[in-house]
Amino acid sequence: MDNKKIWLSSPHMGKNEYKYVTEAFDLNWIAPVGPHLNDFEKNLSEISDGKHIAALSSGTSAIHLALILLEVECGDEVLCSTFTFSASANPIVYQGASPVFVDSEMDTWNMCPNSLELAIQDRIENGKKPKAIILVHLYGMPAKMKEIIEISEKYNIPIIEDAAEGLGSTYFGKPLGCLTKFGIYSFNGNKIITTSGGGALISSDEEKIQKAKFLASQARDNAPHYEHSHIGFNYRLSNVSAAIGLGQLEVLQNRVNKRREIFEFYKKELTEIKEISFVEEMDGFYSNRWLTTILISEDSRVNREDLRLYLAKDNIEARPLWKPMHQQPIFENCLSFGGENSEYLFKYGLCLPSGSNMTDDDLNRIVTKIKEAFEN
Repeated sequence: MDNKKIWLSSPHMGKNEYKYVTEAFDLNWIAPVGPHLNDFEKNLSEISDGKHIAALSSGTSAIHLALILLEVECGDEVLCSTFTFSASANPIVYQGASPVFVDSEMDTWNMCPNSLELAIQDRIENGKKPKAIILVHLYGMPAKMKEIIEISEKYNIPIIEDAAEGLGSTYFGKPLGCLTKFGIYSFNGNKIITTSGGGALISSDEEKIQKAKFLASQARDNAPHYEHSHIGFNYRLSNVSAAIGLGQLEVLQNRVNKRREIFEFYKKELTEIKEISFVEEMDGFYSNRWLTTILISEDSRVNREDLRLYLAKDNIEARPLWKPMHQQPIFENCLSFGGENSEYLFKYGLCLPSGSNMTDDDLNRIVTKIKEAFEN
Protein backbone atom coordinates (compact mmCIF):
# COMPACT_ATOMS: atom_id res chain seq x y z
CA MET A 1 0.00 0.00 0.00
CA ASP A 2 1.89 3.04 -1.32
CA ASN A 3 -0.64 5.82 -0.78
CA LYS A 4 -0.20 7.97 2.29
CA LYS A 5 -2.67 7.44 5.14
CA ILE A 6 -5.69 9.73 5.21
CA TRP A 7 -6.97 9.82 8.77
CA LEU A 8 -10.57 10.31 9.81
CA SER A 9 -9.80 13.43 11.87
CA SER A 10 -6.21 14.05 12.89
CA PRO A 11 -4.87 16.96 14.99
CA HIS A 12 -4.22 20.18 13.09
CA MET A 13 -1.63 22.43 14.67
CA GLY A 14 -1.30 26.12 13.81
CA LYS A 15 1.54 28.60 14.17
CA ASN A 16 1.17 29.78 17.77
CA GLU A 17 0.76 26.57 19.76
CA TYR A 18 4.53 26.04 19.87
CA LYS A 19 5.07 29.64 20.99
CA TYR A 20 2.69 29.27 23.94
CA VAL A 21 4.07 25.87 24.94
CA THR A 22 7.61 27.30 24.84
CA GLU A 23 6.45 30.12 27.12
CA ALA A 24 5.05 27.57 29.57
CA PHE A 25 8.38 25.71 29.65
CA ASP A 26 10.40 28.91 29.95
CA LEU A 27 8.25 30.01 32.90
CA ASN A 28 8.36 26.49 34.39
CA TRP A 29 4.54 26.41 34.60
CA ILE A 30 4.11 22.70 33.92
CA ALA A 31 1.63 21.64 36.61
CA PRO A 32 -2.21 21.91 36.44
CA VAL A 33 -2.05 25.59 37.35
CA GLY A 34 -0.57 28.62 35.65
CA PRO A 35 -1.12 31.66 33.45
CA HIS A 36 -1.84 29.75 30.25
CA LEU A 37 -4.56 27.74 31.97
CA ASN A 38 -6.12 30.97 33.27
CA ASP A 39 -5.95 32.57 29.82
CA PHE A 40 -7.36 29.47 28.15
CA GLU A 41 -10.39 29.48 30.44
CA LYS A 42 -10.86 33.22 29.89
CA ASN A 43 -10.66 32.94 26.10
CA LEU A 44 -12.90 29.90 26.05
CA SER A 45 -15.46 31.79 28.13
CA GLU A 46 -15.46 34.62 25.58
CA ILE A 47 -16.61 32.27 22.81
CA SER A 48 -18.99 30.40 25.15
CA ASP A 49 -21.52 33.15 25.80
CA GLY A 50 -19.54 34.41 28.80
CA LYS A 51 -20.11 31.22 30.79
CA HIS A 52 -17.80 30.16 33.59
CA ILE A 53 -15.26 27.52 32.62
CA ALA A 54 -13.36 24.75 34.37
CA ALA A 55 -10.68 23.36 32.05
CA LEU A 56 -10.24 19.66 32.75
CA SER A 57 -8.32 16.58 31.65
CA SER A 58 -11.15 15.26 29.42
CA GLY A 59 -14.75 15.69 28.40
CA THR A 60 -15.49 12.52 30.36
CA SER A 61 -14.24 14.12 33.57
CA ALA A 62 -16.44 17.13 32.85
CA ILE A 63 -19.54 14.92 32.62
CA HIS A 64 -18.52 13.13 35.81
CA LEU A 65 -18.15 16.39 37.75
CA ALA A 66 -21.46 17.68 36.37
CA LEU A 67 -23.19 14.57 37.69
CA ILE A 68 -21.56 15.06 41.09
CA LEU A 69 -22.65 18.70 41.17
CA LEU A 70 -26.20 17.57 40.36
CA GLU A 71 -25.97 15.14 43.31
CA VAL A 72 -26.42 12.02 41.22
CA GLU A 73 -25.81 9.10 43.56
CA CYS A 74 -25.90 5.32 43.79
CA GLY A 75 -29.34 4.02 42.82
CA ASP A 76 -30.33 7.07 40.77
CA GLU A 77 -31.20 6.97 37.08
CA VAL A 78 -29.89 9.31 34.37
CA LEU A 79 -31.35 9.60 30.89
CA CYS A 80 -28.74 9.51 28.14
CA SER A 81 -28.65 9.54 24.34
CA THR A 82 -28.14 5.98 23.14
CA PHE A 83 -26.56 7.09 19.87
CA THR A 84 -23.22 8.32 21.21
CA PHE A 85 -19.73 7.30 22.32
CA SER A 86 -19.49 5.40 25.61
CA ALA A 87 -17.81 8.37 27.34
CA SER A 88 -21.23 10.03 27.52
CA ALA A 89 -22.63 7.15 29.59
CA ASN A 90 -19.66 5.82 31.56
CA PRO A 91 -19.64 8.61 34.19
CA ILE A 92 -23.22 7.68 35.14
CA VAL A 93 -21.88 4.30 36.23
CA TYR A 94 -18.93 5.94 38.03
CA GLN A 95 -21.55 7.42 40.37
CA GLY A 96 -23.26 4.07 40.93
CA ALA A 97 -26.29 5.29 38.98
CA SER A 98 -28.02 3.57 36.06
CA PRO A 99 -28.19 4.93 32.51
CA VAL A 100 -31.56 4.88 30.77
CA PHE A 101 -31.04 5.22 27.04
CA VAL A 102 -33.16 7.34 24.70
CA ASP A 103 -33.38 6.92 20.93
CA SER A 104 -32.58 9.50 18.24
CA GLU A 105 -34.83 11.27 15.78
CA MET A 106 -33.92 11.23 12.10
CA ASP A 107 -33.78 14.98 11.40
CA THR A 108 -30.61 15.67 13.40
CA TRP A 109 -29.75 12.14 14.64
CA ASN A 110 -29.83 13.48 18.19
CA MET A 111 -32.06 12.65 21.16
CA CYS A 112 -35.72 12.32 20.20
CA PRO A 113 -37.98 14.63 22.27
CA ASN A 114 -40.90 12.19 22.00
CA SER A 115 -38.84 9.25 23.21
CA LEU A 116 -37.39 11.43 25.98
CA GLU A 117 -40.81 12.33 27.35
CA LEU A 118 -42.02 8.73 27.14
CA ALA A 119 -38.95 7.65 29.11
CA ILE A 120 -39.52 10.29 31.79
CA GLN A 121 -43.19 9.41 32.16
CA ASP A 122 -42.38 5.70 32.43
CA ARG A 123 -39.70 6.19 35.07
CA ILE A 124 -41.92 8.53 37.14
CA GLU A 125 -44.75 6.00 36.99
CA ASN A 126 -42.30 3.40 38.31
CA GLY A 127 -41.15 5.65 41.15
CA LYS A 128 -37.75 6.41 39.60
CA LYS A 129 -37.77 10.01 38.44
CA PRO A 130 -34.46 10.58 36.60
CA LYS A 131 -31.95 12.93 38.23
CA ALA A 132 -30.50 14.32 34.98
CA ILE A 133 -30.50 14.18 31.18
CA ILE A 134 -27.26 13.78 29.23
CA LEU A 135 -27.97 15.12 25.76
CA VAL A 136 -25.37 14.73 23.00
CA HIS A 137 -24.91 17.02 20.00
CA LEU A 138 -23.65 14.44 17.52
CA TYR A 139 -21.05 15.19 14.86
CA GLY A 140 -21.48 18.90 15.61
CA MET A 141 -25.18 18.98 14.69
CA PRO A 142 -27.40 20.75 17.27
CA ALA A 143 -30.19 18.74 18.86
CA LYS A 144 -33.81 19.96 18.92
CA MET A 145 -33.14 22.08 21.99
CA LYS A 146 -36.39 24.02 22.17
CA GLU A 147 -38.46 20.86 22.54
CA ILE A 148 -35.98 19.14 24.83
CA ILE A 149 -35.57 22.14 27.14
CA GLU A 150 -39.36 22.44 27.40
CA ILE A 151 -39.55 18.79 28.50
CA SER A 152 -36.68 19.31 30.95
CA GLU A 153 -38.46 22.29 32.54
CA LYS A 154 -41.85 20.55 32.55
CA TYR A 155 -40.47 17.70 34.68
CA ASN A 156 -37.76 19.72 36.46
CA ILE A 157 -34.90 17.49 35.31
CA PRO A 158 -31.61 19.31 34.55
CA ILE A 159 -29.74 18.80 31.28
CA ILE A 160 -26.02 18.22 30.76
CA GLU A 161 -25.17 19.18 27.18
CA ASP A 162 -22.48 16.89 25.82
CA ALA A 163 -21.03 19.20 23.19
CA ALA A 164 -17.79 17.22 22.92
CA GLU A 165 -18.24 17.23 19.15
CA GLY A 166 -20.00 20.59 18.98
CA LEU A 167 -17.51 23.36 19.74
CA GLY A 168 -18.11 26.10 17.18
CA SER A 169 -21.67 24.99 16.42
CA THR A 170 -24.65 27.17 17.33
CA TYR A 171 -28.38 26.87 17.90
CA PHE A 172 -30.18 30.04 16.80
CA GLY A 173 -26.93 31.93 17.38
CA LYS A 174 -26.19 30.46 20.84
CA PRO A 175 -23.10 28.25 21.26
CA LEU A 176 -23.75 24.59 21.92
CA GLY A 177 -22.90 23.62 25.49
CA CYS A 178 -24.24 26.96 26.75
CA LEU A 179 -27.99 26.35 26.54
CA THR A 180 -28.61 24.40 29.76
CA LYS A 181 -27.50 23.89 33.37
CA PHE A 182 -24.14 22.39 32.40
CA GLY A 183 -22.27 21.87 29.16
CA ILE A 184 -19.09 20.04 28.29
CA TYR A 185 -16.46 20.27 25.57
CA SER A 186 -13.77 17.80 24.55
CA PHE A 187 -10.32 18.68 23.24
CA ASN A 188 -9.26 15.13 22.43
CA GLY A 189 -6.82 14.74 19.55
CA ASN A 190 -9.57 14.01 17.01
CA LYS A 191 -11.79 16.99 17.89
CA ILE A 192 -12.15 20.21 15.95
CA ILE A 193 -9.45 21.77 18.16
CA THR A 194 -7.26 19.89 20.60
CA THR A 195 -5.16 20.27 23.74
CA SER A 196 -3.80 16.74 23.13
CA GLY A 197 -6.23 15.43 25.73
CA GLY A 198 -8.57 17.69 27.62
CA GLY A 199 -12.06 19.01 28.12
CA ALA A 200 -14.07 21.68 29.88
CA LEU A 201 -17.13 22.05 32.08
CA ILE A 202 -19.33 25.06 31.31
CA SER A 203 -21.98 26.73 33.44
CA SER A 204 -23.52 30.11 34.20
CA ASP A 205 -23.27 29.17 37.89
CA GLU A 206 -19.88 30.47 39.03
CA GLU A 207 -20.16 28.77 42.42
CA LYS A 208 -20.65 25.37 40.76
CA ILE A 209 -17.64 25.92 38.50
CA GLN A 210 -15.49 26.88 41.47
CA LYS A 211 -16.59 23.71 43.22
CA ALA A 212 -15.74 21.72 40.09
CA LYS A 213 -12.23 23.16 40.11
CA PHE A 214 -11.90 22.28 43.79
CA LEU A 215 -13.03 18.70 43.21
CA ALA A 216 -10.81 18.43 40.11
CA SER A 217 -7.74 19.36 42.18
CA GLN A 218 -8.03 16.47 44.66
CA ALA A 219 -10.44 18.50 46.81
CA ARG A 220 -7.66 19.96 48.89
CA ASP A 221 -9.05 22.17 51.66
CA ASN A 222 -7.60 25.60 52.43
CA ALA A 223 -4.92 24.64 54.93
CA PRO A 224 -1.09 24.81 55.08
CA HIS A 225 -0.99 21.00 55.17
CA TYR A 226 -2.93 18.48 53.06
CA GLU A 227 -6.45 18.49 54.46
CA HIS A 228 -9.38 16.78 52.73
CA SER A 229 -13.06 16.81 53.67
CA HIS A 230 -14.32 15.63 50.26
CA ILE A 231 -13.33 12.93 47.79
CA GLY A 232 -11.45 14.65 44.99
CA PHE A 233 -10.13 13.81 41.54
CA ASN A 234 -7.02 14.51 39.49
CA TYR A 235 -9.04 16.11 36.69
CA ARG A 236 -7.46 19.54 36.14
CA LEU A 237 -5.98 20.44 32.73
CA SER A 238 -2.24 21.08 32.77
CA ASN A 239 -0.82 24.50 31.95
CA VAL A 240 1.15 22.97 29.06
CA SER A 241 -1.98 21.47 27.51
CA ALA A 242 -3.77 24.78 28.02
CA ALA A 243 -0.93 26.49 26.15
CA ILE A 244 -1.68 24.28 23.14
CA GLY A 245 -5.35 25.17 23.55
CA LEU A 246 -4.60 28.91 23.45
CA GLY A 247 -3.14 28.57 19.98
CA GLN A 248 -5.94 26.29 18.85
CA LEU A 249 -8.67 28.67 20.00
CA GLU A 250 -7.19 31.37 17.79
CA VAL A 251 -7.95 29.29 14.69
CA LEU A 252 -11.24 27.70 15.80
CA GLN A 253 -13.41 29.51 13.25
CA ASN A 254 -10.92 28.67 10.50
CA ARG A 255 -11.21 25.01 11.45
CA VAL A 256 -15.01 25.20 11.44
CA ASN A 257 -15.00 26.92 8.06
CA LYS A 258 -12.70 24.27 6.59
CA ARG A 259 -14.81 21.37 7.87
CA ARG A 260 -17.94 22.96 6.50
CA GLU A 261 -16.18 23.36 3.14
CA ILE A 262 -15.25 19.67 3.27
CA PHE A 263 -18.89 18.75 3.86
CA GLU A 264 -20.01 20.86 0.91
CA PHE A 265 -17.31 19.31 -1.29
CA TYR A 266 -18.45 15.78 -0.47
CA LYS A 267 -22.09 16.71 -0.97
CA LYS A 268 -21.40 18.30 -4.38
CA GLU A 269 -19.11 15.54 -5.64
CA LEU A 270 -21.27 12.63 -4.46
CA THR A 271 -24.66 14.01 -5.45
CA GLU A 272 -24.72 11.72 -8.51
CA ILE A 273 -24.71 8.63 -6.27
CA LYS A 274 -28.39 8.28 -5.43
CA GLU A 275 -27.69 5.71 -2.70
CA ILE A 276 -25.84 8.28 -0.57
CA SER A 277 -27.58 10.94 1.54
CA PHE A 278 -26.43 13.58 4.04
CA VAL A 279 -27.95 15.02 7.22
CA GLU A 280 -28.95 18.64 6.60
CA GLU A 281 -29.12 21.66 8.90
CA MET A 282 -32.56 22.81 10.00
CA ASP A 283 -33.44 26.51 10.23
CA GLY A 284 -31.42 28.11 13.05
CA PHE A 285 -29.09 25.09 13.31
CA TYR A 286 -25.41 25.73 12.49
CA SER A 287 -23.10 22.70 12.55
CA ASN A 288 -19.33 22.77 12.74
CA ARG A 289 -19.47 19.60 10.58
CA TRP A 290 -16.86 18.01 12.82
CA LEU A 291 -17.26 14.86 10.76
CA THR A 292 -19.02 14.52 7.43
CA THR A 293 -21.39 11.58 7.75
CA ILE A 294 -23.39 9.75 5.12
CA LEU A 295 -26.21 7.23 5.00
CA ILE A 296 -26.20 4.51 2.36
CA SER A 297 -29.65 3.37 1.29
CA GLU A 298 -30.94 -0.08 2.23
CA ASP A 299 -31.21 -1.17 -1.41
CA SER A 300 -27.68 -0.06 -2.34
CA ARG A 301 -25.45 -2.58 -4.12
CA VAL A 302 -22.61 -1.21 -1.98
CA ASN A 303 -23.27 -1.31 1.76
CA ARG A 304 -21.59 0.65 4.52
CA GLU A 305 -19.01 -2.03 5.25
CA ASP A 306 -18.24 -2.59 1.55
CA LEU A 307 -17.42 1.09 1.19
CA ARG A 308 -15.40 1.27 4.42
CA LEU A 309 -13.24 -1.69 3.37
CA TYR A 310 -12.82 -0.37 -0.17
CA LEU A 311 -11.49 2.91 1.22
CA ALA A 312 -9.28 1.06 3.71
CA LYS A 313 -7.58 -0.78 0.83
CA ASP A 314 -6.41 2.63 -0.38
CA ASN A 315 -5.21 3.62 3.13
CA ILE A 316 -8.22 5.88 3.75
CA GLU A 317 -9.79 5.74 7.21
CA ALA A 318 -13.57 5.77 7.41
CA ARG A 319 -15.62 4.62 10.38
CA PRO A 320 -19.16 3.40 11.06
CA LEU A 321 -21.46 5.76 12.94
CA TRP A 322 -21.68 5.22 16.70
CA LYS A 323 -22.94 1.82 17.79
CA PRO A 324 -25.88 2.57 20.11
CA MET A 325 -25.20 2.21 23.81
CA HIS A 326 -28.18 -0.11 24.33
CA GLN A 327 -26.46 -2.56 21.93
CA GLN A 328 -23.13 -2.45 23.76
CA PRO A 329 -22.29 -5.55 25.85
CA ILE A 330 -21.60 -3.47 28.96
CA PHE A 331 -24.99 -1.73 28.77
CA GLU A 332 -27.20 -4.41 27.21
CA ASN A 333 -29.18 -4.91 30.43
CA CYS A 334 -29.98 -1.21 30.84
CA LEU A 335 -33.38 0.25 30.06
CA SER A 336 -33.83 1.91 26.67
CA PHE A 337 -36.69 3.74 25.01
CA GLY A 338 -36.93 3.34 21.28
CA GLY A 339 -33.76 2.35 19.51
CA GLU A 340 -34.86 1.63 15.96
CA ASN A 341 -33.53 4.92 14.60
CA SER A 342 -30.11 4.67 16.21
CA GLU A 343 -29.82 1.03 15.13
CA TYR A 344 -30.66 2.06 11.55
CA LEU A 345 -28.07 4.84 11.61
CA PHE A 346 -25.38 2.47 12.86
CA LYS A 347 -26.24 -0.13 10.22
CA TYR A 348 -26.26 2.23 7.24
CA GLY A 349 -24.08 5.19 8.28
CA LEU A 350 -20.43 6.00 7.69
CA CYS A 351 -18.09 8.81 8.79
CA LEU A 352 -15.83 10.12 6.03
CA PRO A 353 -12.39 11.68 6.55
CA SER A 354 -12.97 15.28 7.64
CA GLY A 355 -9.72 16.63 9.07
CA SER A 356 -9.19 20.32 8.46
CA ASN A 357 -5.56 19.58 7.48
CA MET A 358 -6.57 17.50 4.45
CA THR A 359 -5.42 18.73 1.05
CA ASP A 360 -7.44 19.07 -2.14
CA ASP A 361 -5.57 16.02 -3.43
CA ASP A 362 -6.70 14.06 -0.37
CA LEU A 363 -10.33 15.01 -0.92
CA ASN A 364 -10.22 14.23 -4.63
CA ARG A 365 -8.64 10.86 -3.90
CA ILE A 366 -11.41 10.01 -1.41
CA VAL A 367 -14.31 10.91 -3.69
CA THR A 368 -12.65 9.14 -6.61
CA LYS A 369 -12.47 5.96 -4.54
CA ILE A 370 -16.08 6.31 -3.39
CA LYS A 371 -17.25 6.72 -6.98
CA GLU A 372 -15.16 3.70 -8.01
CA ALA A 373 -16.76 1.60 -5.29
CA PHE A 374 -20.24 2.34 -6.60
CA GLU A 375 -19.28 2.04 -10.28
CA ASN A 376 -17.61 -1.32 -9.77
